Amino acid sequence: MKGFFAGTHRTVAPEVTLARVRPLMPVLGITRIANVTGLDTIGLPVVMVTRPNAKSLSVAQGKGATLAAAQASGLMEAVESHHAENITLPLKLASYKQLGFGHRLIDVAELPRYAQGSFHGDQRTLWIEGVDLQDGGPRWLPFALVHTDFTLPLPPGSGTFLMSSSGLASGNHLLEAMCHGLCELIERDAVTLWRVLPLEARRATRVDLDTVDDALCRDVLERYARAGIAVTVWDATSDIGVATFHAIIVDREPNPQRRIGPMGGMGCHPSRSIALLRALTEAAQSRLTIIAGARDDVFTQQLAPDTYLQALHRSHDEATAPGPRASFAATPSQDHERFEDDLGWILERLQSRGLTEAVAVNLTKPELGVPVVRVVVPGLEALNDLPGYCPGRRARALLDRRTPGVA
Repeated sequence: MKGFFAGTHRTVAPEVTLARVRPLMPVLGITRIANVTGLDTIGLPVVMVTRPNAKSLSVAQGKGATLAAAQASGLMEAVESHHAENITLPLKLASYKQLGFGHRLIDVAELPRYAQGSFHGDQRTLWIEGVDLQDGGPRWLPFALVHTDFTLPLPPGSGTFLMSSSGLASGNHLLEAMCHGLCELIERDAVTLWRVLPLEARRATRVDLDTVDDALCRDVLERYARAGIAVTVWDATSDIGVATFHAIIVDREPNPQRRIGPMGGMGCHPSRSIALLRALTEAAQSRLTIIAGARDDVFTQQLAPDTYLQALHRSHDEATAPGPRASFAATPSQDHERFEDDLGWILERLQSRGLTEAVAVNLTKPELGVPVVRVVVPGLEALNDLPGYCPGRRARALLDRRTPGVA
């Protein structure tokens, strides 16, 4: 059963999560949780969690409607990374043809790949076992899609499938983690497909922010307004039908002393209010990631004055362009009291679009007791701004229907 509903759905309140996980920080290599909210003018709680000896990112970010929610968010993101960097589950080194004789394998043809990568049935790679959430049976999948140990040299078979943290999730319960991981994958797929749409089709999905009726979302929008920040939100919900929003925030007036370009956030959840809140708070987190300058996957140079002004003008033009606005109430929404109902509904939505596999690898370490899972859904698109991204079947279908020369 869900026990906490303020801005997110969890089994327990963020304060309870913090009390459970904080004592594990030394074991996980976490040295501090830093409140960086005051580095910006918005006031939305954002923290960064530091793991100096991490094998991927040494800084995790957390955001939320309250400081406790932001701290729990950042801490659990660091927990997820630690688990995915230090996997001790059994692995098998074999080719697709070898393993396929006696094992059920994931549909490798539908997995996200690097544009320059190649895969063939005789290539030896590492495999790990997961469970197909659709039918409950075992599925073996490439280890490269599960781990986040990016130290060199990479394991055998690396370089074919797109490596990222998408679908890696934790929670107070394994079902909570599974739902979060699935929503993240659906979010990435939806935003990529939205970006592929022609300009006019994207503009038709802009949300009329005056129609937003959720109290927490309204509070966040008012904070942005007081800070002099313009907000544009698009309903990026895909054919799968799980609410997804994409938000862009930008200063209304240029600030030559702090040139921060437009920043984005995404959110996906069965409940449209939570999906929107996630997109709005993630946009604030993105700004503070640049301002703090501590995250090791962000390489930026201060924008030149002309480039900065051009970015602001483009964002303002997009926000004020004429045309209809979508009502917030038009976005699909589902509210369940139990996580297993969320999970069943999400899997049903995937099935309805021909996405018949959803494989979860349970990365939970019994000695730590924090549920962590990696979910992989063959056929869903990865984020198209990841280095090496190659369009999958769903993106190619939209690209094939576009008129040549249309933006």
